[in-house]
Amino acid sequence: MNMNFSFCSTSSEVSYPSENVMRFSVANRLFSPESVRIDEKWKKKYIHLPCRGTRKVIASSRFVAEQLEDSSIVKKSLLRREPVEKLGIVRTLLIDNYDSYTYNIYQALTTINGVPPVVIRNDEWTWEEAYHYLYEDVAFDNIVISPGPGSPMCPADIGICLRLLRECRDIPILGVCLGHQALGYVHGAHVVHAPEPVHGRLSGIEHDGNILFSDIPSGRNSDFKVVRYHSLIIDEESLPKELVPIAWTIYNDTGSYSEKKFSVPVNNNGSSLGNGSVTSVSENLENGSHWPSSHVDGKQNRHILMGIMHSSFPHYGLQFHPESIATTYGSQLFKNFKDITVDYWSRCKSPSLRRRNINDTANTQVPGATQLLKNLSRTRSTGNGSTYYGSPKKSLFTAKTNGADVFNLVDLSYPKPHAKLLRLKWKKLDGLAHKVGGSRNIFLELFGKSRENDTFWLDTSSSDKARGRFSFMGGKGGSLWKQLTFSLSDQSEITSKHAGHILIEDAQGFTEKRFLEEGFLDFLRKELSSITYDEKDFAGLPFEFCGGYVGCIGYDIKVECGMPINRHKSKAPDACFFFTDNVVAIDHQLDDVYILSLHEEGTTETSFLNDTEKKLITSRDSSARKWKDQTLPAIDSSQRKASFVPDKSREQYINDVESCMKYIKDGESYELCLTTQNRLRIGNTNPLGLYLHLREKNPAPYAAFLNFSHANLSICCSSPERFLQLDRNGMLEAKPIKGTIARGSTPEEDELLKMQLKLSEKNQAENLMIVDLLRNDLGRVCEPGSVHVPNLMDVESYTTVHTMVSTIRGLKKTDISPMECVRAAFPGGSMTGAPKLRSVEILDSLENCSRGLYSGSIGYFSYNGTFDLNIVIRTVVIHEDEATIGAGGAIVALSNPEDEFEEMILKTRAPANAVIEFCCDPRRQ
Repeated sequence: MNMNFSFCSTSSEVSYPSENVMRFSVANRLFSPESVRIDEKWKKKYIHLPCRGTRKVIASSRFVAEQLEDSSIVKKSLLRREPVEKLGIVRTLLIDNYDSYTYNIYQALTTINGVPPVVIRNDEWTWEEAYHYLYEDVAFDNIVISPGPGSPMCPADIGICLRLLRECRDIPILGVCLGHQALGYVHGAHVVHAPEPVHGRLSGIEHDGNILFSDIPSGRNSDFKVVRYHSLIIDEESLPKELVPIAWTIYNDTGSYSEKKFSVPVNNNGSSLGNGSVTSVSENLENGSHWPSSHVDGKQNRHILMGIMHSSFPHYGLQFHPESIATTYGSQLFKNFKDITVDYWSRCKSPSLRRRNINDTANTQVPGATQLLKNLSRTRSTGNGSTYYGSPKKSLFTAKTNGADVFNLVDLSYPKPHAKLLRLKWKKLDGLAHKVGGSRNIFLELFGKSRENDTFWLDTSSSDKARGRFSFMGGKGGSLWKQLTFSLSDQSEITSKHAGHILIEDAQGFTEKRFLEEGFLDFLRKELSSITYDEKDFAGLPFEFCGGYVGCIGYDIKVECGMPINRHKSKAPDACFFFTDNVVAIDHQLDDVYILSLHEEGTTETSFLNDTEKKLITSRDSSARKWKDQTLPAIDSSQRKASFVPDKSREQYINDVESCMKYIKDGESYELCLTTQNRLRIGNTNPLGLYLHLREKNPAPYAAFLNFSHANLSICCSSPERFLQLDRNGMLEAKPIKGTIARGSTPEEDELLKMQLKLSEKNQAENLMIVDLLRNDLGRVCEPGSVHVPNLMDVESYTTVHTMVSTIRGLKKTDISPMECVRAAFPGGSMTGAPKLRSVEILDSLENCSRGLYSGSIGYFSYNGTFDLNIVIRTVVIHEDEATIGAGGAIVALSNPEDEFEEMILKTRAPANAVIEFCCDPRRQ
């Protein structure tokens, strides 16, 4: 097999983009078995020869034998450890290859090992630092190497992992996906293109009975089904004698989740995550060179290698993802690796020196090194100077967060010198909503008389009350009211990628401008942290929002959440919020109306409760009170004078889909949510009237109307998707949508289309990938073992489309602030793809303008610490007399470019038709 192409470096010596990572040779290190003082009984127990026939071994000419620089490493390690079963816990060093599934592994290991793993990114430590914690402090019992995008042949993708695999031959290591490929590559195996990319699909697995698969059945007809996310594989024919194959699947044995449930499921290719700038595999291959395929003597090998182990070292690799929600026996695999670790150390010939004891807390997992670790956190820069992860001021091991230092997750230490106590007063008007014409008429009566008003309406306009029970509305109110308008700075102006300017207007009309070096979300976090409250004030309310911040966060705020620098700048503000002290809430299930008013302790209460009650009672009693019906018959297409124009032509969009599929094939991403903007100049229209028309045509459970007069911004949203919710019990919930199909024209056709979506392998793969991504995002801020999926791939029906929806929940850690929960998951994974970081980079390079508020979130942050945010889709954004509608779709290996363009157009249809019908009919103005 020819491997004479260049990848990332033409030299046998490769250098890392970070100055903190040592240069090292990619040469293979062949160690003598005598140097590893492992009991021979362990070898017999753990090393199994493959059950299938003998294989041809092809050694790569790129590797040469070298001597270990310090042959005493093994002896040092073994002399200082005692059997770990006496402690009952296993301490894992988890290497994050900038993946979006690492914290699913983290959650699993925490519950299985008895103590959380320490998570570091693959360019976080130099080899000297890793050596110190692994061999001098003896801080870890094993190492797990995460999945990630890219290839083990690219140093920017794999970081320190290759050196760990070469040097730490006496420490148990488990590599997953990219980690598995790295284990093969470092010992001379070839990493090649798989016969097809397989992402979010399932396969049956055959294994040889290795101890890693204890208590797990084998064979494609067994119930051992695994989820795969990869485009590259290890060519089994190239395995050196040091590596033993232990698990396989058949290359065409892939299928969907529903097939897994009802028959024999199979899987698809996944990818690996790295940490470099967007340099695709194809860009690193020279002049028409290409990945070799998995072929033997001109014939395709039907078996795909899914697991390997080293013949002498306790190192294992799994090509599939045991941490996925749809993988069976995933927890058993991690438990088996724990057992392997325990048994390994118990069989080492260790004298009387004893291993350090540890406490079951993350900030003491590295004994004697905590202070040093505080100085190790650093940023990683791309070639253009952008920073991937957060502030260098943050500690690598923030207390109890185990290395999740993308931002400062812990909020307890934030000083509150100006804390103010807010008190809540409220009234309940039983059964009043329908008597005054429902939430529509209530909003028009109280807040809709002037189009210049600064107003909000978080509107559950879906007819299915099970999807959304409460609506909230309000306008400029009492003494606490204020409006925030934030715009990110041009990157040329500043050094901080998330700095920007905020305009604050208070209830008296005074304005203040500030420059926020740390960004908008940090500002909002501090604002909310400065509020105290008495839980008794809202104990009797059946909903969470009791007043606070209501507004929208634009997609470009992602730079505050660990994402790369924005390539494009939004014309509209990047965030707009009201602090609302007066709220009207409607219970659509019980038909009750609630009136709420906030005031600061020691100040005079407003008359909002009594005044609003009087207005509603008057409206009820006035039988002549009729609001003009804004929903007029649809106008004929011949009467339409204009239409939305997409920023990209059909040809360009299809070309971009093909580019996405190439990135996926080369292992750079599993899924890419490609989008574009559609624009129409509408002049001076009535945004509230437009919204009323839209909600009639396309009702949705997470709809909203927002009007920010100073920003010349109105938002008419009919979103069916929740981004993230936090209730007063600390439960987080995400409801991602992936998979959309149009409704049918007859009941029979409609049911057929619904079933087609439900059984679609492509749509199930899309949905599964985002479910695993959201599990990861919640796993960073939730209690170990609490993240779960009560509903997986349900199909929900709306006026114009069927969609595939899943629900992910988890219990928030008590020391994590609400704002950091948002930062852990923003932007929503359904709008980016996975792995999120690399996918966002790729999408920024393909999309030719800012998404603006599209793909961001609308909702509230209540003063009592709860929040509820949607995903901004199916939304008309009106800014400076231009209406824009963003739309797109998830691109996966199974995508058809033409179909993807049609799906994008389908998603614009309902809001675009509403705009055209309303704006082209003078009766509606």
